Amino acid sequence: MLGDLVLTHDSIAEGVHFLPDDPPASVGWKLVAVNLSDLAAKGAEPVAALLALTMTGADDWEESFLTGVAAACESYGLPLVGGDTISLPPATPRVLGLTAIGRAVAPVPSRAGARAGDRLWLVGTLGDSAAGLALLQMDAAAVGALVDVYRRPVPLLAAGRALAPLANAMMDVSDGLLLDVSRMCRASGCGAEIDLHALPLSRAFIAERGQTRSARLFAATAGDDYALLAALPAGVDPTATLSSPKAPTMACIGTVTAGARLALADADGAVPWPERAGYEHRSF
Repeated sequence: MLGDLVLTHDSIAEGVHFLPDDPPASVGWKLVAVNLSDLAAKGAEPVAALLALTMTGADDWEESFLTGVAAACESYGLPLVGGDTISLPPATPRVLGLTAIGRAVAPVPSRAGARAGDRLWLVGTLGDSAAGLALLQMDAAAVGALVDVYRRPVPLLAAGRALAPLANAMMDVSDGLLLDVSRMCRASGCGAEIDLHALPLSRAFIAERGQTRSARLFAATAGDDYALLAALPAGVDPTATLSSPKAPTMACIGTVTAGARLALADADGAVPWPERAGYEHRSF
């Protein structure tokens, strides 16, 4: 933070965060959205952005990419005020970056404030983006709701602003719920008990993957969700704050505990904490 300003920077790389044949406009949208998700986790209002654009290959790729950037910026009231461009040798994988600036409108929650007894709430659904990516890896022409979520995530800015004054800790879920829970707990010096059965899944995900323990573990560890994870005092019910018909899905998924133990269970009993708890930044 800088005064009441919240600053964040995210980069996305071809072959790591997006497929080489993803539509360039969707890549532009995604770059803006993932940065806005960081602002949402701080309850911040978008103020401005700076774009780092690498140019390689055909000019029409960059033109379409910038169309997607402009569409996302217009949708969320984020003025693009500057940045930088560089040219790369032909066939070099693209690496694209955006710095987003927001203004805090309430006390800014960090990931380090969770306390034993807090309830862990998740805003948004899990697994859709990774399921959409899996469809595209099987068939580059795949379409549908899951592919749309992968290509055009929706930052939960209004939900973040509503939750920020209530939360002891909050962060966005970008690398996988269980990995991000462990990060919050490490920063806060606490543990957590997670109810795998309580994780919110979309209808499209259930239709594609089902609701088995295996499917839920996939959703809990897949990453690229851009949901919000909030630690709220036990007596706080955020559903009353986010009660409009257009409000995102919200669920209490667990409890913050004393100590450092991370526990996972579902309706059938204890579930081993997976060795791979989230998305690792490697190539597809």
